[in-house]
Amino acid sequence: MAVQIDTDGMIIHARVRSARSQIIERGRRSVPITGIIVHQTDADTAASSLSSYTRPKANGAHFLIDTDGTIYQTAAIYQRTNHVGPLRARCLLTGSCMPAYGPKNSGVDAMHRIEMTKPPSDRYPSNMEAVGIEMVGRARLPLGFRDPDPRKQRSAEQLRGEFGIYDTPTAAQNQSLSWLVKALEDSMQIAPGEVFRHPDASRKNPTEAQGANWNLPVTAP
Repeated sequence: MAVQIDTDGMIIHARVRSARSQIIERGRRSVPITGIIVHQTDADTAASSLSSYTRPKANGAHFLIDTDGTIYQTAAIYQRTNHVGPLRARCLLTGSCMPAYGPKNSGVDAMHRIEMTKPPSDRYPSNMEAVGIEMVGRARLPLGFRDPDPRKQRSAEQLRGEFGIYDTPTAAQNQSLSWLVKALEDSMQIAPGEVFRHPDASRKNPTEAQGANWNLPVTAP
């Protein structure tokens, strides 16, 4: 189910609305695209996220999927954007990590540096190799939540960031996500299985995109 992509890296298809913000683009990629990272925005509306992408030094991903399933392309595919963060070690899933991952190199920065010495096929895709897809959805504190350690005097926003649970994506969002992932895989020759939730590839709230499903049956167009 390949789609037409113009020379700038914008999809030309009735299901995708252009909302490109060159502010979030960080330069043309110098390596092939190898994977897709699925995120949630931590915002209630698509409008708020689209607005944030116009601010100086804003970061963002390449696509945004609204709760009604509308797909916006917010950055050109061939441009890198900052959306992944420091990489987790993919080898931890298989127990195949080399001795380099001892206590001295288990920190966030050290792990990322080691991962980035590996070929893309042996690690999660970084900002340079990954297409990012955001789904509108906010993290919310459970009803009746109480700070487990009041001595830290964390703000409500800090507590929400650490303990909040992300909204479950809507059925329309997952249908659009499945279509978009399939279109990108076919058009960019991305290998099957190279789609990851943000907290799997990096250190994020573990509930982010936990309800994302990109394996639903899709029909053309």
